Amino acid sequence: MKLSARNIFAGTVASVTAGAVNGIVTIDVNGALISSVITMASIKELGLEPGKSASAVIKASEVMVGLGDRLPLSARNQFSGDVVSVEKGAVNAIVKIKIMGGSIISASITNKSVEDLNLQPGAKALAVIKASSVMVATD
Repeated sequence: MKLSARNIFAGTVASVTAGAVNGIVTIDVNGALISSVITMASIKELGLEPGKSASAVIKASEVMVGLGDRLPLSARNQFSGDVVSVEKGAVNAIVKIKIMGGSIISASITNKSVEDLNLQPGAKALAVIKASSVMVATD
């Protein structure tokens, strides 16, 4: 299966926290833990349990970019790293941030935000993703 999502991270399920309707699945991707909130029905259908191979799938438009190591936000997924590239378009840019473990997260943000945050290769940045914006895939 091919997807249009720019961020597809293969890893291993580290934990599953069950709830009445939704659960939290945490996937270990080279030492970076990515949390996803999905339905318990999906958790069961995908057979998600610790140790199982799974991928976190995140559209670049769902990734926010900030400065610092961690922001006081409710978003569960916050990854500090270094900007490796900025590809500007007419209105938006694709910012790629290398995080712990060597994974690269792509974010689609406005050119104005790139300028306001002074994002350029080598700059420190923070990729922020709500757990509800992370899809989980298995083979």
